[in-house]
Amino acid sequence: MHLVVGSFVTIDGVVQAPGAPDEDRSGGFEHGGWMVPFFDDDLGQRMADWCARADALLLGRRTYEIFAAHWPHAADPSDPIADTFNRVPKHVASRTLQSTDWHNARLIDGDVADAVRELKRHGGGELQVHGSAGLVQTLLANDLVDEWRLWIAPVVLGHGKRLFGTWSVPAALTLTDSHVTSTGAQLLVYRRAGAVAHGSFALDPPTAEEVARRASIAVDRPAPHHGKDDDGKDDDEAPEPPLPGFANPLPA
Repeated sequence: MHLVVGSFVTIDGVVQAPGAPDEDRSGGFEHGGWMVPFFDDDLGQRMADWCARADALLLGRRTYEIFAAHWPHAADPSDPIADTFNRVPKHVASRTLQSTDWHNARLIDGDVADAVRELKRHGGGELQVHGSAGLVQTLLANDLVDEWRLWIAPVVLGHGKRLFGTWSVPAALTLTDSHVTSTGAQLLVYRRAGAVAHGSFALDPPTAEEVARRASIAVDRPAPHHGKDDDGKDDDEAPEPPLPGFANPLPA
């Protein structure tokens, strides 16, 4: 399966609670609902088109609970999002849930990264991730995302759970689609494009001043942490980095 992460995100990378003030107040977040003022018919139609492509959903606990409290009660056959979300298989990563009541939903047993690799190896179509900020960090750390569909709001919040961080595996991306709505929101679609390429604008050979400048700022920096931890399944409640337990979820 082709793993697609769809996310509402601010200019400064915040993904926390885009849809309502009480969606997620963890960490003292007070800006819930920041995406709503930028929602128009154009964005809604594109979002519906994208969601209708889902052949299965992969959700963290918090997003699962939000969806399960809404979509089963919005079972309108004319709504492509409700129809798709209520019908397709839903794989849920949580260390606290004991059961799932939403139709066709199941808890992931064991290591989340391994389970997602197995889902990607078998079957076709799209495995979509919506919201699930903590779960996305597991996917990033294990280099499991094939495509990003980002709805970017023209707002800066300065605080909140972010989409990318030091746990991300470096990767190049290719822009495959873009659109600007009437409210100034940008819809951007990126696909994986191999390793990051590097270059330099510096003079070759460097000037004496440049050599001195480099020497003055040379410090030992720890390597980015992409290893495994054992603190349990990612549960959509991870704070700002570092994120314990994001890479090697275990059964509850």
